[in-house]
Amino acid sequence: MRRSKSETHETIQLLLKVARTHFTDKGYANTALEEVADEAKVTRGALYHHFKNKQGLFLAVLELVQTEIADRVEQEATSSEDPWNQLLLGCRAFITAVVEPQNKRIMLIDGPSVVGWEAWREMDEQNSMTHLREQLVLMQEQEILKPVPVDALTHALSGALNECSLWIAQMPETAGGLQETMDVITGMLEGFRMKSLT
Repeated sequence: MRRSKSETHETIQLLLKVARTHFTDKGYANTALEEVADEAKVTRGALYHHFKNKQGLFLAVLELVQTEIADRVEQEATSSEDPWNQLLLGCRAFITAVVEPQNKRIMLIDGPSVVGWEAWREMDEQNSMTHLREQLVLMQEQEILKPVPVDALTHALSGALNECSLWIAQMPETAGGLQETMDVITGMLEGFRMKSLT
């Protein structure tokens, strides 16, 4: 009997949820697809039908994590109506989300090595960097930021956020590193801020 689209969707979501837990707790290398299938109560054949192999399953989980983080950044940023505050809130939300236990290992540790650096960067560009660039363009149009090359600024800021996230992720307590990072990011961005003539 053929499964309905909704049943297929439910199966995929369940597999992603279970796999995310395994990848978070055990890491990519120590996650067994048999255990994921058993816990999700599906056959190994069904798992392979949807994801081909372990790397395919991990890639789907990584895409899910990237999308969730991008959505959180946008949600946090839009909690303010001030574009400058939106930028800083978005930066803080990105780091906060990335270093959380359910995201850190998948996003920062296993992600680049499992899918490859180029694929990881491409996913980062499609999610977090897209929102960041849009915000910087908007701020330049509103003459809040100096007319510097926006692509270069986007990559510089994204690189700083990713590197600081890696640094904070290694700390036993992230709060101090987050505050220090935001102080530095804010100071850096102040150099690109248009000064009011009034």
